[in-house]
Amino acid sequence: MRLPITAWTSIAHRASGVFLFAGMAVLLWVLDASLASPESFAELQDCLASPLPRLVLWAVVAGLIYHSVAGIKHLVMDAGIGESMEGGTRGARIVIGVSAVLILLAGVWIW
Repeated sequence: MRLPITAWTSIAHRASGVFLFAGMAVLLWVLDASLASPESFAELQDCLASPLPRLVLWAVVAGLIYHSVAGIKHLVMDAGIGESMEGGTRGARIVIGVSAVLILLAGVWIW
């Protein structure tokens, strides 16, 4: 059985939500470390200078971007726009395209 693009984007939206639930722990730790003291902020800067923590941060930001863009598509569909199969397919393609561009831009910003 071959799933349509709308199913893949829906599954990815749900998966990104689960991933963000875990990723929020990383973001809260980064926020806490950045605000605790000037020394912990400097330690955080040193930590984020290496590739692995940047990759983890980029993954969490990528999940946030995809989940946000797909969520906006759902809000637009709740307003009655793009509820047909053709509109859903077009919306799924837009979600993938916009998310890919924003994730690449976030990668450039983080790296």
